[in-house]
Amino acid sequence: MVDDVSEAVAFYVSKLGFEVEQQYGSAIAILVRGDLTLWVAGPQTSAARPMLDGAQPRPGGWSRFVLIVDDLESLVSKLKDDGVRFKNEIVEQGGRKQILCEDPSGNVVELFQQA
Repeated sequence: MVDDVSEAVAFYVSKLGFEVEQQYGSAIAILVRGDLTLWVAGPQTSAARPMLDGAQPRPGGWSRFVLIVDDLESLVSKLKDDGVRFKNEIVEQGGRKQILCEDPSGNVVELFQQA
């Protein structure tokens, strides 16, 4: 779920290297990066319909997916220069590095560099 599909597409394409596979106006877009397919759905899609208990799906939260990157520090520096929000600083353990950034709707993306 995202607040604005066009804004989400711009973020994932320009900042994280996704490509647009299909986009249905401002309702939904299907993005790909390697073997990962990401669907970003706006508030007017069926994904935003209330659940049986009345809960309303919304963007944000702590669910996340992981993108494996080759040079985490360089990417983080570039993303910070571009105004991308981060939830923490780079954490390193056993040669592995990771950090959490947010898309424009507050959804969390983990950027991970293997040892």
